[in-house]
Amino acid sequence: MPTRRQFLKVGVAGALALGAVRVAYGPFSGRDVPPPDDYPFIFLTPTDRAIITAVAPVILDGALAAHAVEQVVRGVDVAIAGLPPQVQDEVAQLFALLGFPVTRRLAAGVWSNWQEARPQDVAAFLQRWRFSSIAMLRSAYQALHRLVAASWYGNPASWQSIGYPGPPALAGLRPVP
Repeated sequence: MPTRRQFLKVGVAGALALGAVRVAYGPFSGRDVPPPDDYPFIFLTPTDRAIITAVAPVILDGALAAHAVEQVVRGVDVAIAGLPPQVQDEVAQLFALLGFPVTRRLAAGVWSNWQEARPQDVAAFLQRWRFSSIAMLRSAYQALHRLVAASWYGNPASWQSIGYPGPPALAGLRPVP
């Protein structure tokens, strides 16, 4: 059983290797999701947005209308931007792992670009990570799942479909203009 120190050394070595490949080969290949004109993304890169765009409909299976995917992507960006820097770094490493073609294929088993990934391939990847014997993969699945679910169900646009009337009005407080 590897020790925590060995695990950290391997993680740092992997991150350095990914960084070296990124510098050597330049931008990631594949089509990126263009940023919308009206929302300045704080955290998510175009590749990160493509990952969320592929993963969100599978995680929210049937609860998410096709036109609402962009709202989820924005919500994930806002949620990550509000996390502590150390957690943001961990999320960035997860997206780097899933965004780099070689590690996407090896770790997630998704052979096509995220924009072209079939929902059944994304679902199979998520199920493998969800029930993996490797705790780090289970944690990564939970991070993706929680970010996507929280960004959708925290959005007032989803409340009617789940029968939630919204938060109660607080007496004595004025709405912020």
